[in-house]
Amino acid sequence: MAKIKQKSFDEFYDKEVIYDLSNAVEIVKKISTAKFDETVDLSINLNVDPRHAEENIRISTSLPNGTGKKVVLLVLAQGPKVQEALDAGADYCGNKDYLDKIKGGWVDVDKIIATPDMMAELGKLGKILGPKGLMPNPKSGTVTMDVAKAVADQKAGMVELRVEKTGIVHTVCGKVSFDSSALIENISVIYNSLLKSRPPSVKGQYFVKMSMSSTMGPGVKININSIG
Repeated sequence: MAKIKQKSFDEFYDKEVIYDLSNAVEIVKKISTAKFDETVDLSINLNVDPRHAEENIRISTSLPNGTGKKVVLLVLAQGPKVQEALDAGADYCGNKDYLDKIKGGWVDVDKIIATPDMMAELGKLGKILGPKGLMPNPKSGTVTMDVAKAVADQKAGMVELRVEKTGIVHTVCGKVSFDSSALIENISVIYNSLLKSRPPSVKGQYFVKMSMSSTMGPGVKININSIG
């Protein structure tokens, strides 16, 4: 699909219009103007109050077509679990040596997976890892004894769906270079994963609004009822 210039956006896109999912995907792909393969992001507003424990949604789901991004993983473990993680494809794995590196400011990874016995020491590094979204958590599948499965899931395209204080979930759903059908399938999986996690306390409309955008592009509103 041919790229268009920034000034031509208005010919293909109206920021006030709510588009069916298939049309929104085509628009985002068409108005991508960067010279690199832009990431496609979703912004989902939910009718939840994260101050209430059961409405503080934090789940993980595997995208059938992946994210298109190479995920650099650190696994913090001991004993045979170290080799298990490396055999599964972890980029880094160890314990005290990596804890010391993190204390010194090293955080050149996308995700950290930890076995439960490492969490006492890792918890002391919350001020470093928390703001970067790197602190492992059982709800996201990153605190586990099954490190091989966790590594495989993350490498295959696992995304974390975590509601922010404002009730918004931001997540990646692929790359502009993906076929439209692949993006649509990934978005449908994200939608249905959140739908299954709807808290019983939420009354009325659960999904408030949703939009998608490429890294450098504007947000395109999606008709939630068009998502299967």
